[in-house]
Amino acid sequence: MSIDTDTSQTTRSRELAAQFIDFLETGVAADGLFAPDLFTDFTMPLWRLQADTAEGSIDLRRAGHPMVGRVPSSRLDLTDRGFVLEVEEQWQDRGEDWYCRELFRADVTDGSITQLAVYCTGDWDSARVAEHRAAVALIRP
Repeated sequence: MSIDTDTSQTTRSRELAAQFIDFLETGVAADGLFAPDLFTDFTMPLWRLQADTAEGSIDLRRAGHPMVGRVPSSRLDLTDRGFVLEVEEQWQDRGEDWYCRELFRADVTDGSITQLAVYCTGDWDSARVAEHRAAVALIRP
């Protein structure tokens, strides 16, 4: 693999990660973000779901997070096959504040995400966030 190819793949993976965060915040997927046959394997506390198309994967997301929100922090690690993205998400639903942490492992082929593994802590409402804050002093935020 040439340096130019590596740079091109790195640039595209960074672009896809940024577009993916936009998708998490808006619910709208940029053209080319997901391959039509995107396979998603979504693991949450006590449950696991899968989809084998981009449309099905977007539907999984909308079923769990149908509202818009924000990603106040993220960490991107590039891999040989794509990227790993760790995020914190916050949103509101029916007047309640919500929070979760997620890890996404994305495989990229031909400039689009083709496989996505999702690991989610589960959604914490404001009472759970307050309970956690009162019970645990985190070493790092």
